[in-house]
Amino acid sequence: MGSTMDKAKGMANEAVGNVKQGIGKMTDSERLQAEGKAQELKGEAQQAKGEIKETVKKAGNL
Repeated sequence: MGSTMDKAKGMANEAVGNVKQGIGKMTDSERLQAEGKAQELKGEAQQAKGEIKETVKKAGNL
């Protein structure tokens, strides 16, 4: 998977995680809040992976 795809999937996971957290707070669901936080962190990790791939690719083109 390319760096752009990693970043896009990461942003999507982060957004869905934030929504889940918000719904969890509104409904007082600790489980949904935890799922949302986990998905948000997964998204952040995916975006970081995409950034690393992009940096490595740029470094290889020097």
